[in-house]
Amino acid sequence: MTIKFGETVFFGAGRFCRIGAAIVLLGIAACSSTNTSGPTPVAAGTGPKDTGTFPNLNIKPQVAAAQFTDAEKNAKLAQLKADENAQVAKNADPGVTDQAALTDLAKKHGDETLKQIEGKCDPALDPTCK
Repeated sequence: MTIKFGETVFFGAGRFCRIGAAIVLLGIAACSSTNTSGPTPVAAGTGPKDTGTFPNLNIKPQVAAAQFTDAEKNAKLAQLKADENAQVAKNADPGVTDQAALTDLAKKHGDETLKQIEGKCDPALDPTCK
């Protein structure tokens, strides 16, 4: 009985050590990189270039587009303000004058809608539909 117990313990421990070593090796292999060429080269026409001199900050840089004048800025702001006011006017509260009529409509609306929904059926979906 002692031999059987010792055999199970020692051979089982060896198996677990081999499995553990295999897991560690697989983890190391998964973390390794196959890219040995180094960093990806940047296109020749882009990126910073070493000219060997310092930039002259006294020269005004070229602008990409002409800047707005004050008159153009004011015209665009006025157009935006007019659009904003037109949108506010469209979404203004209509001012309910007849609250009793709206309450009556709300009471009837649910029942009428339910009757319309229940009255319609699709024979393709419901074979008992008439």
